[in-house]
Amino acid sequence: MDKQRLEEVARAIVQTGKGILAADESSPTIKKRFDSIGVESTEANRRAYRELLFTTEGAEAFISGVILFDETLRQSSEQGTPFPRLLAEKGIIPGIKVDKGAKALAGFAGEKVTEGLDGLRERLAEYRELGAQFAKWRAVITIGDGIPTRFCLEANAHALARYAALCQEAGIVPIVEPEVLMDGGHDIARCRDVTAETLKRVYSALFEHCVYLEGTLLKPNMVISGKACPQQAGPEEVAAATVACFRQVVPAAVPGIVFLSGGQSSQQATENLNAMNAMGPQPWELSFSYGRALQADTLKAWKGQRANAAAAQRAFYHRAKCNGAARKGAYSRAMEEAA
Repeated sequence: MDKQRLEEVARAIVQTGKGILAADESSPTIKKRFDSIGVESTEANRRAYRELLFTTEGAEAFISGVILFDETLRQSSEQGTPFPRLLAEKGIIPGIKVDKGAKALAGFAGEKVTEGLDGLRERLAEYRELGAQFAKWRAVITIGDGIPTRFCLEANAHALARYAALCQEAGIVPIVEPEVLMDGGHDIARCRDVTAETLKRVYSALFEHCVYLEGTLLKPNMVISGKACPQQAGPEEVAAATVACFRQVVPAAVPGIVFLSGGQSSQQATENLNAMNAMGPQPWELSFSYGRALQADTLKAWKGQRANAAAAQRAFYHRAKCNGAARKGAYSRAMEEAA
């Protein structure tokens, strides 16, 4: 394990003013995105859309890394440049989603465990050859009546730790993503308690698997109200609860926390990240790893038509710029109005 190299990559991903574009939607997920704009999810359309994102002029000022899907990692631009090389030439670090999705946890109704450990060592070696420098594995934790159970938390923590250890063995920085879902009517206090318990078990498992924390990143949910909760917490409350929770359970050795947007609107995700960074320096960099929150406006502008490419890229650039500002606590709603 080259610890110095792992740490260098992790810190480059969370450098000041930048964050991650999550363009790693699985085939079923990208189909849903395309269905929403009336575009058929073909290999050619998926390639064209991802190229539109990756070639947006100036986006590299705010985007440090891109998480790719297996198909996308193997694709090339219209000019024949492999996507990993195209990104690297712009100073953007290519990454790869490696899990096989969350599946029902046998014996535990309503809970899931993420699969994909079988053959992962071999896949990581191939991904490294193809240009990936970091990876992502997502675990899904649901809040409900009597859940999450201790066994569900431990099963997912164990899988995340095995994945992380295999990544570092392959010279790839692991992004550890234990997502506590927003689904449900729970309040922000319940989200905080479940998030804290989840992260305690994850870091216990990472220690047990001898994972080098300085060469990792954490991709968690924010501490936020459930979607169906009648009392929705605002940005300042979300920021205070999230930072307080993470200060209790996330080791300072971790270089950065790259939040997922997790069902928030594009503007809400930006406002919450901004409020956290406006609180001042923390033990770790507070960044973003957004999928829908960076792409929703882009998809609407694109509509699958080449003629709309410039408008779609302007939409993507705008959202990237807003989140780049939020990384420094410098975002304001005036930026939306100006756009």
